[in-house]
Amino acid sequence: MTLEEVVGCNITDKKMDTVSQALEELLVAAQRQDCLTVGVYESAKLMNVDPDCVVLCVLATDEEDQDDIALQIHFTLLQAFCCDNDINILRVSGLRRLAQVLGEPTTVDNSEPRDFHCILVTNSQCQPLKCQALKDVGNYCEESRCKNQWIPYLSLQER
Repeated sequence: MTLEEVVGCNITDKKMDTVSQALEELLVAAQRQDCLTVGVYESAKLMNVDPDCVVLCVLATDEEDQDDIALQIHFTLLQAFCCDNDINILRVSGLRRLAQVLGEPTTVDNSEPRDFHCILVTNSQCQPLKCQALKDVGNYCEESRCKNQWIPYLSLQER
């Protein structure tokens, strides 16, 4: 391994950690301000009604979801819609971490668990969401598009 490869790997790892942290901060801030839509169907309904309010679409899967054809079809349609409407998209792994970040209870009761496969961050015109984390995640998405990686990927690590 050359020095450039070692240094490049470290820079990439640090960048991914920074963006992962920014995404987690963004999701918490959006949830506090009621600017979060959780669930594939709920997200699709919102994007159909008001796509201009959506600033980020997070599509989350884990290994066990890779064979879920219906979910993959939904993702393909959501990705196409986001690309057509200039909405930033981010693919992530780590559904458990997303649940932790958004305060999903870990105890199992009779209620249906929330669907974290698709999360939208919205921005209302009257009270826009302003935080550095939104800028950081948006910059990461833009940088990825400049490198012809239209749908960037992040792996959220358990803590």
